[in-house]
Amino acid sequence: MICTQCGTQNPDDGTFCVGCGQALQAAPAPQYAPPPQYAPAAEAPAVDEAQDAQDNKLMGILSYLGFLALIPFLTKKDSPFAQYHAKQGMTLFVLDIAVIILNSILGLIKVTKVVNYGWWQDSIRVTPWYISLVTWLLSIGLLVLAVMGILNAVKGLKKELPLIGKIQIFK
Repeated sequence: MICTQCGTQNPDDGTFCVGCGQALQAAPAPQYAPPPQYAPAAEAPAVDEAQDAQDNKLMGILSYLGFLALIPFLTKKDSPFAQYHAKQGMTLFVLDIAVIILNSILGLIKVTKVVNYGWWQDSIRVTPWYISLVTWLLSIGLLVLAVMGILNAVKGLKKELPLIGKIQIFK
């Protein structure tokens, strides 16, 4: 305890100041306010998946129409349904671009073909039919996957597309 008269330090259990003899008064116990009671952070409201799917079917459909997948991907960040389909649609779009690039590269492969026009003969360079067939089949396969994705979106389902459903290009 500190004497209020002379400022001398006294033992805590003393009743009189050792310096001036003044009667010591116990300092009033400090009044502490109870700590504020904090409410737990409000959890984000649970998304009703059925309602979310119903509200965002159009965005799900747009997800499988090439670069239009960017619309739900960038505008519907709060919708798990739209984001799911947008991510699958963007993966499909990246694969579409890869097939176009592959077609361009394979299209550079040419074979010389001799064409006989009766009295006149010429040689031309053409892409073999089997190269065109490969890229055509890949394009048809991606088109089928896009249609499957659109049908899933229309039905309100979050169902992985075959072969590419596990591929996560976009997080």
